[in-house]
Amino acid sequence: MSSETLDPEAPATLVIVGAGPRGTGLIERIAANAPELYAGSGLDIHLVDPHPPGAGRIWRAAQSPLLWMNSHAEDVTMFTDESVEMAGPVRPGPTLHEWAGIDGRTFADRQLQGSYLRWVHEQAVAALPPEITVHHHPGRALRVSGPRSGRQQVWLEGRDQPLSADLVVLAHGHLDAELDDEQRELAAYAAEHRLVHLPPDFTADSDLSALPAGEPVLVRGFGLAFVDLMVLLTEGRGGRYEGDTYVPSGREPVLYVGSRRGVPYHSKIGYDWTGERPPLPRFLGPAEIDGLLARPGGFDFRRDVWPLVEKELGFAHYHRLFTVHAERTAIAWTDFEEKYEAASEGAEREALVASAVPDPRDRLDLAALDRPLDGVTYGSFAEFQEGLRGYVEDDLSRRHDAAHSTDLAVFLGLLSVYGQLVRLGDIGSGWHGFFSYLASGPPGPRLRQLLALSRAGVLKFVGADMAVHARDGVFRASSATVPGFSVEARALVEARLPEPTLRRALDPLLRELHADGAGETPDGLLRVDRADGRVLDRAGLPHPRRFALGPHTDGRTPGAFTRPRTGGPAFRQNDATARAALVFLRDLGADAVG
Repeated sequence: MSSETLDPEAPATLVIVGAGPRGTGLIERIAANAPELYAGSGLDIHLVDPHPPGAGRIWRAAQSPLLWMNSHAEDVTMFTDESVEMAGPVRPGPTLHEWAGIDGRTFADRQLQGSYLRWVHEQAVAALPPEITVHHHPGRALRVSGPRSGRQQVWLEGRDQPLSADLVVLAHGHLDAELDDEQRELAAYAAEHRLVHLPPDFTADSDLSALPAGEPVLVRGFGLAFVDLMVLLTEGRGGRYEGDTYVPSGREPVLYVGSRRGVPYHSKIGYDWTGERPPLPRFLGPAEIDGLLARPGGFDFRRDVWPLVEKELGFAHYHRLFTVHAERTAIAWTDFEEKYEAASEGAEREALVASAVPDPRDRLDLAALDRPLDGVTYGSFAEFQEGLRGYVEDDLSRRHDAAHSTDLAVFLGLLSVYGQLVRLGDIGSGWHGFFSYLASGPPGPRLRQLLALSRAGVLKFVGADMAVHARDGVFRASSATVPGFSVEARALVEARLPEPTLRRALDPLLRELHADGAGETPDGLLRVDRADGRVLDRAGLPHPRRFALGPHTDGRTPGAFTRPRTGGPAFRQNDATARAALVFLRDLGADAVG
């Protein structure tokens, strides 16, 4: 316990930096747990964020109404349910579609989601006991100072005096970052040759006016940031869709898009789950995570963790295939399950699957799913355009056909796996990218728009492992998918979010935190205690008065809100942090009275 105690006449003070969904979720958990842990004591909560509470930056009202969420409205909730493993009480509430009164299968625009988040924030604040008050400071936090054993000072932009805090929680959300070496070189080249270079950014914040109509634009990135870019440069410039045909406005550039995989993220699944869910976790649960964490020499993700991930996702897939689509299998589920559990990885498991599942299309091949263009080449650029359109059409067809409900079972498996892997900390960016590619892709209608844009000649595909070179006064892109083809342009867009690293974060508070000795992972994420989110120093010692939640930490989760009844790792983290904070402040107050 700290040597410093509270003034018994003054309320305790908690500062939360970041008033978006994560900060709101933390307040909701404080409200839920306060009756048990903090009854009768005063507490001032100070929210620091230049954006309005609830929506934050990403879901703010001031963005194009053309931009959608990439989840069905029925799959978005800010409220806990019985599936969340936590010590605090469940406080149920409406999903987005229940709150908004819209069809659950709607892909709502981000402005509507922002309204939902603002309402959730208001409800969370209203649910606090009367002795807990919330104050919003519409500005940026610049740094946190103060001793480990005493009150913290949170310095705000434009204020001479800091906020004094007994505890600080950093819930920044997505961060801007300085350019890495490659991006700096490209930016310098663009400046020298009067080219356009747009580095990684939240697409709604990018100035796209520099991308001229009718001119080629190289786009590196094929995920959700690209989808936003595609929308803003087509419909956002006056184009429209008539059925499956795109009618250009004439103001669009010509987008040449490629990426490491060379294909867009898989479509969101377009049907509902029916019947029994796969009993997860099965091969990657708490016991396996405990075993990995207990290894004296640590663990290697590819060697020690990935085989468990593969087996878990395979179990989810085959459980669904054998129990719902048994006519496509050759043995009974009980026989397969027993042999699958006993089979070692690699050839033995492959032989079992080959004997029990006659059609290769019913077998789960994660490597082929991850890199569908590996080893594939096309004889011409035009052939590749047709080929990739066929790939997207096949993906749309499959992801909207319940005959392939094994895909939805794998999706549930991915959610289960993510919930377990959060405990391992920083396992590299590969897993997060793989999860997003399979489980967090665009709505089906967006991919149908992509096909229409391709047929209209507004969008062209470059291929896998897209290489970009800056030479001869232009940017030039090529890919081994189409040998001998290259395209040059005077504009390059990096369609992805910045990497959330401490060293390169533009946020001054996190940079100062790093300089002050906060621990970081090899990938540059802020290290936090897995139990409650306390910030760790470089020796692994938790700071008693500083917590952090969100994508800039090694406890990052798929999102600040989640699909109902899927465990919600972010909700579990919010609850643990809220309870730890309340207990600390309660005990500090008890020391003051005593």
